[in-house]
Amino acid sequence: MKLSEAIRKRIKFYLKDKNMNVWNLCKMSGIPCSTISTFMSGKTELLKLDTLLHICEGFNITLKEFFDDPSFDEAISE
Repeated sequence: MKLSEAIRKRIKFYLKDKNMNVWNLCKMSGIPCSTISTFMSGKTELLKLDTLLHICEGFNITLKEFFDDPSFDEAISE
């Protein structure tokens, strides 16, 4: 699995787990909805680490919690 796919999968997991939608995540993280939507739709494969940190803050989790998933064990770069 590509790293970007693993990140999308994990964001989708936390959206469901926290009963949030992308709009809620944008408000909670301070990241523009266009940035998150473009990444989630697959139109872009890149997400800056500081953007991901803000997303984690929006979910009220740490980066460690975010990456603590087997899908990252064998993730490959694009």
